[in-house]
Amino acid sequence: MEHRRHEGLNNRAENSHQPTREWERRMRRFKSPGHAQRFLAAYGPIASHFRPRRHQLTAADYHQTRDQRFATWHAVTGLPVAA
Repeated sequence: MEHRRHEGLNNRAENSHQPTREWERRMRRFKSPGHAQRFLAAYGPIASHFRPRRHQLTAADYHQTRDQRFATWHAVTGLPVAA
């Protein structure tokens, strides 16, 4: 087995936050691959609507953007706003 020397490669905490690892963690919540696929097929197109790129915004801008996006979602779906 090859030992990798780069400082970040053997860091378990650092690797656990990679997008593929986070995706695997979310997938464990589903009972079957089919259930996960049905959910992700519906959720995928709207996921970025609710998750603005946080690292590009200040906290105040993030909150304002999030509130605007939820207002848009409620207007489109006709769902009442939860208090």
